Amino acid sequence: MTSFPFPILQPGVGEIAGDHYLRSTPDTVMWGRLPCVADTAVLEVASGETVTIDTVSHEGILDDHGTDPVAYFGSHGIPREAVLDDAVEVASALSRNPDTDGPHVVTGPIRVTDAEPGDLLKITVVSLAPRVPYGVISNRHGKGALIGELPRGAHNVSVFTPVEARPEGLVGVLPVTEGGEGRIEFPLAPFLGIMGVAVSDDERPHSVPPGPHGGNIDIKLLTEGSVLYLPVQVAGALAYVGDPHFAQGDGEVALTALEASLRATLQFEVVPREVALAEFGEIVGPLVRTDEYLVPTGMDVDLNVAMRNAVRAAVKLIEARWGLDEHLAYAYLSAATDFDISQVVDVVCGVHARIREADFAKLDRD
Repeated sequence: MTSFPFPILQPGVGEIAGDHYLRSTPDTVMWGRLPCVADTAVLEVASGETVTIDTVSHEGILDDHGTDPVAYFGSHGIPREAVLDDAVEVASALSRNPDTDGPHVVTGPIRVTDAEPGDLLKITVVSLAPRVPYGVISNRHGKGALIGELPRGAHNVSVFTPVEARPEGLVGVLPVTEGGEGRIEFPLAPFLGIMGVAVSDDERPHSVPPGPHGGNIDIKLLTEGSVLYLPVQVAGALAYVGDPHFAQGDGEVALTALEASLRATLQFEVVPREVALAEFGEIVGPLVRTDEYLVPTGMDVDLNVAMRNAVRAAVKLIEARWGLDEHLAYAYLSAATDFDISQVVDVVCGVHARIREADFAKLDRD
């Protein structure tokens, strides 16, 4: 009998901590697209309520994996009972066009009562639990940071990555050479690559490029305890999540992170426009908050432009929140703030700034 470091979280099995529970089924997910104003919510919640969502990774169900997760993961020694039933169900019941649709399985949308355009939707990451003790890191032709260089050869490369327990926590394990004895280990830091709200257009966006709606932002800071603020674009916000990650480096250079399914418990709150303006000024794109940092974002197909957009967003945030003159906010950022590359592989590149809130502790915002 195969031994795993934690129980497999099949749908409905194990602790479900939220006020509501949302499974990923053919009726509650989109494959390769994001919600728009025309979509009907699969769940409605009041502001302040929590939802536990069983997300499903796309790795193991895509075409180059045979769209059969039982066979694909079985080829890596995973028994049927350790393959998620909802992944099997989605792969068998739904289809996507690889030429026009993204790869991601997106769960939702969730209507948040009283959310209106102009408000912010505040999503707090309450908890993130790995559902399986394995994942996949993929590099596909025509994608990644080194297009035309890697992968070598005719085929895409997907690296099956087992998860093991250590006294300090869970780790991903990779060999030094394919099939070799040596191994490296790296710590897990789970987060959801996709968190977003519906767009006001009546056409569902492709799931890969991020934007003002959030979507595939791939910001690794969105671990347990963090918060994401998103500008609401349609009534009810119509929130959604997907692209669960066990671990990712800034840049996500090969194309994917360590992709694997998570059980996420999230709190959804409406921040009325007047409160949001007083707190942050005019927010036009995703804003992350951690215990230490406020994290504005910048995006563009050109990484240099994405960087400049992140700087502009950071200057405006500091001006609005703490009242600094523009040139002083700019000087502070140059001296004290790191600008990190979120990812360079999602058509639209992302950059985020880590503004340390403790640096402003002596300022009275009242």
